[in-house]
Amino acid sequence: MDQNPFCGALLEMKRFFDRSTACLGDEDGDFAPVEGMFTAAQQVAHVAQTVEWFMGGAFGEGFDMDFAAHQAEIAAVSSLAEARAWLDRAVQAAVAALETRGPREMAEPIQEGPIMGGAPRSAAIAAMTEHTAHHRGALTVYARLRGKTPEMPYG
Repeated sequence: MDQNPFCGALLEMKRFFDRSTACLGDEDGDFAPVEGMFTAAQQVAHVAQTVEWFMGGAFGEGFDMDFAAHQAEIAAVSSLAEARAWLDRAVQAAVAALETRGPREMAEPIQEGPIMGGAPRSAAIAAMTEHTAHHRGALTVYARLRGKTPEMPYG
């Protein structure tokens, strides 16, 4: 059976993210370019959290708009290994949730609201990919600031 293309997109997103950020080690987890920015670990945790946020918004009860709570959850993350494990779980859960969804369900509109209201559910997958690419790029800058050379994501 062919892989669900939405699952494939998420797995590819994760593969690109992992390749780009593989050069960052546990010793880099608490690095932030300047005071007040996310650390490397918090960047990864934010990506994980946002995968869950998009899945909840597109397929669950809607987008959770309590950004202060989201920020507090991210601020508590100090370990890059912990953040990577969260991202692994978030992507695995998203893939599992999408495996049985066909084109008809993916074309159904996201419930009305300030985030993607009325857009097809499939748009959440593209949004996750774009959001993750943004943070993947930021983390490659973090890596270079640490004297490391990130791998090309598309290899």
